Amino acid sequence: MGELKVIKLSEKKDKANYIHQLLRDIEALDQMINDGMIEKEPIRIGAEQEFCLITSEFNPSHKALPVLKTIDDDNFTTEIGNFNLEINLDPFELKGDCFSKLADQLKEKLILAERAAEKHDASILLSGILPTLALKHVTIDNMTDVQRYFVLNEAISESRKENFEIHIKGVDELNLRHDTVMLEGCNTSFQMHLQVNPDEFTEQYNWAQAISGPVLSICTNSPLLFGKELWDETRIALFTQSVDTRANSFLLNEKQSRVSFGSEWAMGSASDIFKDNISRFRSLITAEYLKDSVEMLNNGEIPKLKALNLHNGTVYRWNRPCYGVGGGKPHLRIENRYIASGPTISDEIANMMFWIGIMVGRPKKYDNIHLKMDFKDAKSNFFNAARYGMATQFFWNGKYVPSHQLILDEFLPIAYRGLYKMGVTPKDVEHYLTIIENRVNSYTGSQWMKISYRRLLANMKPYEALQTLTAVMHEKQMRDYPISTWNLLGEQTLPKFKEKRKVKHLMSTEIFSVDEKDSVELVLKMMQWKRIHHMPVINSEKELVGLISWEDIENLNDPLKLQSAVSDIMTTDLITINQFEDLNTAINLMDDNNINCLPVVHEKQLIGIMTSKDI
Repeated sequence: MGELKVIKLSEKKDKANYIHQLLRDIEALDQMINDGMIEKEPIRIGAEQEFCLITSEFNPSHKALPVLKTIDDDNFTTEIGNFNLEINLDPFELKGDCFSKLADQLKEKLILAERAAEKHDASILLSGILPTLALKHVTIDNMTDVQRYFVLNEAISESRKENFEIHIKGVDELNLRHDTVMLEGCNTSFQMHLQVNPDEFTEQYNWAQAISGPVLSICTNSPLLFGKELWDETRIALFTQSVDTRANSFLLNEKQSRVSFGSEWAMGSASDIFKDNISRFRSLITAEYLKDSVEMLNNGEIPKLKALNLHNGTVYRWNRPCYGVGGGKPHLRIENRYIASGPTISDEIANMMFWIGIMVGRPKKYDNIHLKMDFKDAKSNFFNAARYGMATQFFWNGKYVPSHQLILDEFLPIAYRGLYKMGVTPKDVEHYLTIIENRVNSYTGSQWMKISYRRLLANMKPYEALQTLTAVMHEKQMRDYPISTWNLLGEQTLPKFKEKRKVKHLMSTEIFSVDEKDSVELVLKMMQWKRIHHMPVINSEKELVGLISWEDIENLNDPLKLQSAVSDIMTTDLITINQFEDLNTAINLMDDNNINCLPVVHEKQLIGIMTSKDI
């Protein structure tokens, strides 16, 4: 999509022209497959690295375009959020020290990005979801100022005709409405590409689907979103919901989200997977097409199938079929989209080697996997892995197997054999697959983050704990220590950043409130039971309308007053503050007004409280 100047599909003429180009691309692809024109060998690998930009306080840095200009390298490109960038790495033939070469290029590019970011008072971080992201960072104002993102946002929003409903339930629960696709910008991934022989494409694609759950379980790295502990790989749930064009999943052919694992095993050729996408999902955007792809083939030219690739770029299968042209030759590949960025370069290359090793090392007993495994078991394995990571029990070979056992006894040996068969350097194979094995015996990125965050919360409020967590992640990444070697953070860990403290650093978010129509007697009991001295009062719109202090009710004995409504005795002349206000401002406000409680509000809604005790 990034190569094209896209526009929203709205006029009948534009739609008809685009569909014609799309169908001609499919016809050309069928012709190339049938005529044996698709490259069969050598097999190549490639990757795309998405990463976050952060400030010195480890919050998102909205400097993507200035940093990109400073980098001045065609391998880099934008992402939808102006706090993310992406690197497109070069393809390498799958042999010898190809993984070391890819790792070296990635290190070189990330060093280049880090130096460029420093010139804009920023730095870079590899994380599936940046822990310090807040809702204020994913508004339309922070969408990268590039036309195609606004076009895509408008097209998807119009298709839904209502706001996006996000509901993710893990240890905590996230439930919100959002009016743009910007929540997609929370996700950063390490997308891995494997070129596939067209004669084996469907077989390999189904194998990629079957192994997705076990592979994902050992690679999870995004358990936190907006300070909430959700899935081990929260990206899977968030991305599915953040670009869902469906307002109703019971409508005709819209039972499947555009972000999808699929609904059945692939059959036929690679072309049939693209045809399924076209049948299920209507085109949202278009671009200018100057040449007919079938005519190009007939004239001896190799078409890039731009209309097909544009459509494919708006259908987000977790294992996505891709068509490309390299060195003048057309090829097919599978793109693995479900692996998160980070925690380190070494971890990412290990993830890639593990996946590719299993892909090329498939034993004969797993040939025709679609005849030996129910598709819904493969799909269930995938989503269970996203939720529970290494705690997953996988249904494999007709029985439930713990993730540790399946990876150590089944998939690591397959990966070793596959990589050796392809002639990958044994030194590299042993180095990177040992990283996977060590991770099985210690913890994944998600496990490290969850445990460390919980421990930090023993002595810190969430905002400070998230900053500290992110600071340590950045420090470890710069040294490229694999996650299995990281020490868990403890309750005595001190903040590792210098910042003027804000209200958000000290405010309490676990707060009780009452409705203005509740009885005073209920308030009295709640304050006694929970040992709290200030009770916020909200109305039916969930807006803060009053405050009751312990001094207001501690000596109330009159039964009539106890049964009266909260609205009769609450204080309505309220002094409030914004969560990002400087802490000294809040302290001065409390001193000047001789108050011990300061409600923290956002657009009249209560989001926290700061008291004298917090200070």
